[in-house]
Amino acid sequence: MDRQQSRSDRLIHQFDTVLRTLMPHAAASQRTNPADTTVDGALDDYERRHSAGVMRVNHTGEVCVQALYQGQGVTAKLPHARKQMELSALEEADHLAWCDERLVQLRSRSSCLNPLFYVASFSIGAATGAISDRISLGVLAATEEQLGKQIDEHQTSLPVGDNRSRAILRQMAIDEAHHAQLAIEAGGVRFPAPIKWSMGLAYKVMTKSVYHL
Repeated sequence: MDRQQSRSDRLIHQFDTVLRTLMPHAAASQRTNPADTTVDGALDDYERRHSAGVMRVNHTGEVCVQALYQGQGVTAKLPHARKQMELSALEEADHLAWCDERLVQLRSRSSCLNPLFYVASFSIGAATGAISDRISLGVLAATEEQLGKQIDEHQTSLPVGDNRSRAILRQMAIDEAHHAQLAIEAGGVRFPAPIKWSMGLAYKVMTKSVYHL
């Protein structure tokens, strides 16, 4: 039977989620990896390193969105808004695990900048959640939209033979679009184009730093 979580219960859950988000190979997926039945073509060393850079960027993007969900979950005022964030965050955790697994296959690692981006995203999530659930959900929708655009660009930039990374990104793009729509349907504000442009610029800065680091 469900019970109302106490503040201490939520803090323990938050701490566990932080560890699973930031510790390498700690994230676990609830769904089957979409690349499990996919076979790669030939990849030379340059292509492998490029694919690793692309998947490292996507992994950090998932760290950011997890942190955003977690920060908003702490300050969300309405139960339905908090519940929506929790459900979407579960699917985002799948993305985190899939990207991490792919990085291992590519003989690479996640970004050393992840803790920095986590703190920044958590702070944004907590701040917007404290202002209002509508703005908080609007930030989520805009963030998911930016992630979706980034993923679309990455699918085209991957080497021809990197079928596994492409399969993962394809499912991630579907999920991001769904999460953005859910956030709007839950009452999120639709931000104007200038704000979305600013968010896109911030993601480009993150991309350039994380690709190598």
